[in-house]
Amino acid sequence: MTAAPAPAAWDMSAAEVLEREGVVAETGLDQATATARLARDGPNDVQVHPPAPLWRSIAGQLRDTLVLVLLAAAVLTAVTGDLVDTAVILLVVTVNTVLGVVQERRALREIRALDGLVAPSARVAREGRDTWVPTRELVRGDVLRLAAGDVVGADARLVRSVQLQVDESLLTGESQPSDRDAASLSPVSTPMADRTGMVHAGSTVLRGSGEAVVVATGAGTVIGQVALLVGGRPSPLTPLQRRLSVLGRQISIGVAVACLLFLASGLLRGQPWETTVVAAVALAVAAVPESLPAVVTLALSAGAGRMGRRGAVVRSLPAVETLGSVTLLATDKTGTLTEGAMSVDRTWTPRGGELAVGSAGSAPEETDRLWTAAVLCNDADASGAGPDGDSGTADTETAIVRAARAAGCDVGQLRRNHPRERAEPFDAVTRQMTTWHRGLGAGSSVLVKGAPEVVLRGIDGAGAAQAVSDRWAEVGRRVLAVVADGQLLGLIALADPVRPEAAAAVESLHRAGISVVLVSGDHAGTAAAVAREVGVVDARHPAAAHVHARIEPAGKLDLITGWQAAGEVVAMTGDGVNDAPALRAADIGVAMGQRGTEVAKEAADLVLVDDSLATVTAAVAEGRRVFDNVRRFVGYGLAGGLSEVLIMLLGPFLGLALPLLPAQVLWVNLLTHGPVGVAMGGEPAAPDVLHRPPRNPAAGVLDRSLVIQLVGNGLALTTVCLAVATWSRSADGPWQTQLFVTLSVGQLALALALRPAGAWSGGSPWLPVAVVANLALLAAAVLLPGLTDLLGTGPLTVSETALAVAPALLPGALVLLVSAVRRPSLDTGAK
Repeated sequence: MTAAPAPAAWDMSAAEVLEREGVVAETGLDQATATARLARDGPNDVQVHPPAPLWRSIAGQLRDTLVLVLLAAAVLTAVTGDLVDTAVILLVVTVNTVLGVVQERRALREIRALDGLVAPSARVAREGRDTWVPTRELVRGDVLRLAAGDVVGADARLVRSVQLQVDESLLTGESQPSDRDAASLSPVSTPMADRTGMVHAGSTVLRGSGEAVVVATGAGTVIGQVALLVGGRPSPLTPLQRRLSVLGRQISIGVAVACLLFLASGLLRGQPWETTVVAAVALAVAAVPESLPAVVTLALSAGAGRMGRRGAVVRSLPAVETLGSVTLLATDKTGTLTEGAMSVDRTWTPRGGELAVGSAGSAPEETDRLWTAAVLCNDADASGAGPDGDSGTADTETAIVRAARAAGCDVGQLRRNHPRERAEPFDAVTRQMTTWHRGLGAGSSVLVKGAPEVVLRGIDGAGAAQAVSDRWAEVGRRVLAVVADGQLLGLIALADPVRPEAAAAVESLHRAGISVVLVSGDHAGTAAAVAREVGVVDARHPAAAHVHARIEPAGKLDLITGWQAAGEVVAMTGDGVNDAPALRAADIGVAMGQRGTEVAKEAADLVLVDDSLATVTAAVAEGRRVFDNVRRFVGYGLAGGLSEVLIMLLGPFLGLALPLLPAQVLWVNLLTHGPVGVAMGGEPAAPDVLHRPPRNPAAGVLDRSLVIQLVGNGLALTTVCLAVATWSRSADGPWQTQLFVTLSVGQLALALALRPAGAWSGGSPWLPVAVVANLALLAAAVLLPGLTDLLGTGPLTVSETALAVAPALLPGALVLLVSAVRRPSLDTGAK
């Protein structure tokens, strides 16, 4: 990797720079030279945030509030001389830290792997032909081919430019577009923002086109030099993690208050201070759901991994949870609801009228003139190859070239006979393309191709043409008008078939309570026709509210901010450079992976590998699944913690001086919150995940219904545990060991009872496996010599075991009964 900035190129002409870099602009580098330069200079990237070392990941886990409570408890038990409990506490901290570190580093690996699916690429000239290469493989001397929507991959000196405008706000902070000119020369001392003959890595092409020779890569670029000055910063916490962090602090404060009250009451009753401190420590560790950070990390990273495998690449973890709250999806038309494979359907000329492609018309000269102008005012390859070199795909320009070739036009010969003098490329604002050519008539001819309502203004015969255009648009055709030297040549209609899965995807989103709105720059009739075909518009969803046509980039931004002001959580799909502001402003920006520009992908939170709306539906389901699993574990973990706290507080009043030892409480938490908690984070989605309205994003994890559920479950566990212990104590039995077993089995049974509906028939097997494994560990805790001494337990007879286990199943059975009673009403509501 180049560590120092490259020598100046902005004070040299393009020809001088080409000579210095040893390359010819028309042919570019040969592959052998490019490979040698890549090996010499290294990849074209800069690791601003290199992977954190292992020790930093461990330290991050140990800084968690809940873990700090456990470490404080370990210190207290060590001070009192209770080294056995100290060792057990440290063991639990170690196990949970290992779980957290493993999940964190696994998440980083998955995210890096997913990023590779949407790695940026650049179009360069290699060995005389254009080719796409990963941006990290650019080398000095590569000749970049630049067009609107491209992200510049390296610092480069312009060789050719046509109305080129770039956005360098990432580098300069200047929000206004910057004009670029290949003929410009600047002194060596010129500030970066004023080097108008250069384009820099990280800037985006807003309009126009150009060619540029790479003069610096990697750390040698302007942005690379800045990146080397930036220290690594940790990734921000997701909203869910922030809410859980607050919950952790609240639990810690509650634990501290409860422990102080417990200490005071114990000392007032005359208990020895060592016993009282040990009991207070047991109370503290009972209330701490220490596996919560690991479960959240697993749930988010696993959700991102599942989305990636289904074609939705998550670029930031907060997007995983935010997807579950989306209330409105603003989708574009081409390539998302439709195939995005355009084909010319028919033409119209003033004298020849409407003509299906392939048919013989009454005015062949007019049709020939129309095709001639349409392929000259066109940037597609003369061979008709698609934008990715595939003869099976086609954008609008390529579709026109193919149709003209089928009609007998020699596109290559036409372009040689009538060379282009200059051009104004198509953009989303002007909605037209203009080119100037020699040889079509006396002097230079001006050809214009674009949206009929723009191109036809002031043209003779515009009324009849506009009527035809409107009629075609109403049946879903995309229409272009072609004019030469102010004279109307005709219209071209293109068809783009609807994706077969689009209607089902829209229906699923509607069932999920998500409003779908079509936002398009296309003709209103075309947009409405497609919206009706896929179900965006129907009796319940009128076109006036759900179709917005001929929307310019600024209009998209206004729509999004308006929806957000009305309380909607907005997801927005887009593919062009002009979509980037709207993608960034949306709560979830969704970029197209196949046809999306690099700037759109950079602005998005989610990239669709297959450009399909059905993938958005699957991603929404995954987002809801992640939140449901985290919420389920929080309710489960806090219910167990509540029961343990109540047992420790109420036990002394029932004659149980120290209901559970700190080591026993920690062993229970290790069994019930460790692997079981992690397995709960990967549970399948509930059957109604896409049959219920989105959750309120402002609501926390602990809403009213979850609080009622966890308090009920906690009280039920407390009741059966204290009942077993008091019964056994009255019979002079091993009540503490039986209480230990009842509490453990009760929480494990509760974890199984809380599984979502349908999990047993087609869900993950990991939770049942974790429960069975932990039951084996529980048996070892009361039977295995050495471990029983460490935990203060003893073996139980068959009848004592039955007395401990049978009541422990009651809270879980109660949960299943309540779920069975509620499910018919929920199913009715879903219908």
